[in-house]
Amino acid sequence: MSKKNIGWPCLGLMFAVFSGVCAAQDSGYSSHEPQWFNWQLAQANTGQKQPQGAQRPVGQAPRKKKPVGQAPRKEKPVVPRVQTIPQLGGVLAPQGTLIVTPSLQLSTAQVNRFNFNGVSVLDTLLIGLINAEDTDRDLAEGALTFRLGVTNRFEVGVKVPYIYRRERSTLTLVSLDNNDPNAEEEQTRENAGLGDVEAYLHYQINGGLNGWPFFVANLRYKSTTGTGPFDVSRNAQGLPTELATGSGFHGVEPSLTILLPSDPAVYFANFGYLFNLQSNVGKTIGADDLSRRIGEVDPGDAFRMSFGMAYAMNQYTSFTLGYKNDYIFPTRTEINGQTFKSDRLIVGSFLLGFSYALSPRSQLAFNLEVGATADAPDVVLSFRAPFALGLF
Repeated sequence: MSKKNIGWPCLGLMFAVFSGVCAAQDSGYSSHEPQWFNWQLAQANTGQKQPQGAQRPVGQAPRKKKPVGQAPRKEKPVVPRVQTIPQLGGVLAPQGTLIVTPSLQLSTAQVNRFNFNGVSVLDTLLIGLINAEDTDRDLAEGALTFRLGVTNRFEVGVKVPYIYRRERSTLTLVSLDNNDPNAEEEQTRENAGLGDVEAYLHYQINGGLNGWPFFVANLRYKSTTGTGPFDVSRNAQGLPTELATGSGFHGVEPSLTILLPSDPAVYFANFGYLFNLQSNVGKTIGADDLSRRIGEVDPGDAFRMSFGMAYAMNQYTSFTLGYKNDYIFPTRTEINGQTFKSDRLIVGSFLLGFSYALSPRSQLAFNLEVGATADAPDVVLSFRAPFALGLF
């Protein structure tokens, strides 16, 4: 097997798991061509030697002899991209290339709560009030993401989401009297609108030489363009009558991505910390005796991590297996001068992704997240179709 054949599966993965475009950094080819295409081109250019005694066609110039002892040109490794988690970073868009990614994300979650207020006599006798709450939460997010390669190692991006949310809650008051039927109350809330616009910076720190993994530094900023939880409409009791489409607080998340190619697989890991900035809401919700003054709100920060493996089945198709986990610290809210703290959240999900290269400049990707903890959504489905445009 020739030396060039050894790197083909890994180069195929780099193309398949990146949005249809891989950076050919100083490889001698155009930076706008995918690496798997460069490999095929190199194979086509390696012809068989002419047999001894064969006549050269008339008018054909004799071949120039290559210098003896000239070392072959070393090809620089190309950093891959993991499609299951687009925010991770990875191979950057080649300089002058704009990658546009339309996407659709669907998620659903079901929350069941059982509350008892009263006295328990033994394990089978309850004296008091029992209520059960069943909540179904659905979310659909359509987004456009733009990524521009400023240099071969530096990339900027922006994501513009549009969000639709629907929540249906059923509250059942369980009667302890057999002659009194249970009382049920059902409420449906929904809202649609612009979500929180996000901006990204990605910088490839090293070149992945001598067996070292690739290190990519990432910085994400989350704005407050969506409707926040304290901006929605409320009734006289101060309860929201519609749902928020944004967090209502600015956020900054630095992170580090580690990518280790191991032909034909790529191992990845990401570690980040999301800073949600404290803000003085300064609003009164509710009316008359039910009014409450909301002061300082410090939303909980989050420590985020993920890891997994991407595997190339061929130069067109790849799949990804992984796990991600977010530890969200408690939120502190000042209400009528008193500070209340929420519980911490642990959001963990198993990841499964598939991607298929339609052409050297376009791709389809499908991702599935299955909740592994009580605080995680049950199922999240994502569809993306990135395509590349050469600007300069």
